Amino acid sequence: MSQSLKDSVNKGVLELKPYEPGKPIEETQKEVGLDNIIKLASNENPLGMSPKALKAISSATDLNRYPDGNATQFKEKVASEYNLKPSMVTVGNGSNDIIEFIAKCFLSSADTAIFSQHGFAIYPLAIKASGAEPIKVEAKNWGHDLDGIADSVKENTKAIFLATPNNPTGTVLSVIELTTFLKKIPSNIIVLVDQAYFEYIEDEQYKVPFELINEFSNLVISRSFSKAHGLAAFRLGFSISSEEIADFLNRVRQPFNANSLALIAGVEALNDKKHISESVDINKKGLALAEEFFEKLGFDFIKSYGNFISFDSKMDSDKSFKYFLSKGIILRSLKVYEMPNHLRVSIGTENEMQQFFSTLEDYAKFLSK
Repeated sequence: MSQSLKDSVNKGVLELKPYEPGKPIEETQKEVGLDNIIKLASNENPLGMSPKALKAISSATDLNRYPDGNATQFKEKVASEYNLKPSMVTVGNGSNDIIEFIAKCFLSSADTAIFSQHGFAIYPLAIKASGAEPIKVEAKNWGHDLDGIADSVKENTKAIFLATPNNPTGTVLSVIELTTFLKKIPSNIIVLVDQAYFEYIEDEQYKVPFELINEFSNLVISRSFSKAHGLAAFRLGFSISSEEIADFLNRVRQPFNANSLALIAGVEALNDKKHISESVDINKKGLALAEEFFEKLGFDFIKSYGNFISFDSKMDSDKSFKYFLSKGIILRSLKVYEMPNHLRVSIGTENEMQQFFSTLEDYAKFLSK
């Protein structure tokens, strides 16, 4: 890049590195020379999408037309599902879009924004891309240190990014913890609570409700259809906020950011309670088995409330990642999250998990040599 062009680039962008998603199956097959590849890297739903959603998109028509730019039917369905106003709903191309909207709306080069160590990698990317200064607060027991975050607020802080459950650690915040925290935060600071893995939470004390927005007008809560709903390929998410904040977010939202098939699938996915129940059930069983095997083989792990679990591989995670990759299992190295020895494994089908456990046993023997 020439010096003159480099000088024109947003300084925050110069510090960024592109986000690296989990390795695709096709690329891995070529790399390791194996046909039977198991991907447990990207927290995808092993059951796939809702049968109702699949049926709906299979019969979709008028695909030569642009989507409804306001996503009216989808927003009305979300509002009805949670007893909200459609004007409180903002639709995203995945819930990542919501993160970008907040950064574009509320952050500039004069501002700071706060995120947690071991927090989702997109938070600092969005903050830096806006030109704002990111403030990273050291984690506490692998999760958010809410007192530390509150103490880190500056006069120019405009946004705080939290996830519960948090990716990649799987840690959660209770409703009481979050409510106590929000009372400490000035009302002019936007607080995003990212709930991409919300559906997997079964303990009521950790189910942060949308109703909390009625008490805290600066709160934005986002959810995703990529995880429990199994619509990762469609890229659909949404946020709930005050009507005022939703109005701001929609000003920077690109027209037609959610495609027609995604919006159709999203409505039917919300209708399919059976699919969600089955997805939660297979995840619960998979997590329990994973904890059992980690304990049996002596691997430390972080208790997770998502559809994944992270464990200490007892060596550099890039190296342990390559070991599992050579056996046809794609995991996620967490070195980029300042967890240099940890790997994250998504919960898959029973057969996929059994193959992972078998390989984990071989890996444990490899370490003992």
